[in-house]
Amino acid sequence: MLKHPSKKFRAMGLALSCCLFFSPARAQDIPDHPAPFFLMGDGWIHIRNLHNGLEARVHLLNPDGSLSDPSFDALDRVFGLPTREKGEHISQRLIFMLDYFSDLAAPGKPISLHSGFRPPDYNQKLKNSGGNVARTSTHIDGLAIDFSIDGVKGKDLWELIRRNNCCGVGHYGGEVIHLDSARPRFWEAATSKVTTGESDYNRRITLSTEYDRYRPGQRLRLSFASVSDFGFGVKGKAVLWKAAESSLQPKELEIENPDRSGCSLIPDRKASRFIFLTLPDNLDPGNYRIQLDFCQRPSEHMPTHSLSNPIEILKPIR
Repeated sequence: MLKHPSKKFRAMGLALSCCLFFSPARAQDIPDHPAPFFLMGDGWIHIRNLHNGLEARVHLLNPDGSLSDPSFDALDRVFGLPTREKGEHISQRLIFMLDYFSDLAAPGKPISLHSGFRPPDYNQKLKNSGGNVARTSTHIDGLAIDFSIDGVKGKDLWELIRRNNCCGVGHYGGEVIHLDSARPRFWEAATSKVTTGESDYNRRITLSTEYDRYRPGQRLRLSFASVSDFGFGVKGKAVLWKAAESSLQPKELEIENPDRSGCSLIPDRKASRFIFLTLPDNLDPGNYRIQLDFCQRPSEHMPTHSLSNPIEILKPIR
């Protein structure tokens, strides 16, 4: 029988139930496109790249509540992310977090981008030249931004985001802060640990869902980030844990196109970003996390599994 990952997860589930999820809506009140993320601002964002002058002021949602591809195409250009080559946008969760926190700190003001997407080779070049750069930086997977907002102190922005315990946020002094949509953590220059090798051997590998909210029966995409070494595998079945209810038997969900051996290899970054499964049609509403178990680990230092961010399953539309 599978064991529940940790007491910490149960506590997190309770906290999320209290803070992020509200009283359940009636079926007739649930829109076709519910808010896809827990943290969302007014839907407008204005970002300017300080290095090349590119900027975008866009609304992130279509009138029906779905995500606007043209808006994210424009943001990809500002971030320097090659959309067609990557097969995905800059992290949409990141953009909505940025929208949310900028609305709180300085509504209506443009956001100055200091660093957006970084190709792996460029990230390594920065590291080799002495930059305060992690080998497995979340910038490589399009999950991060280093930014400032005119008139807002960097330390104040850092404190605002840190209190929400939602994401990665770092401050190295001055007006610029780092924000990413990976696992919740915070640091300052003295505690960043980028030179310690802590992320080697996939020790800090992160698993994320594409969105925060889903319906039963919906196809779901999972992605890894902060990968230091490829060539590891994932087992053919994911495990779905219901938050704060460790007494319940977890559900096993089959990953799409599993290898016959039961261990599907992740040979490169592109493969690590596109792992799919379909949620059960009879899944009860509530808060969950998804676990992927590793196989053919390249080192004993690599974790045996990875847990996703929390997700909310909504009531089905009837």
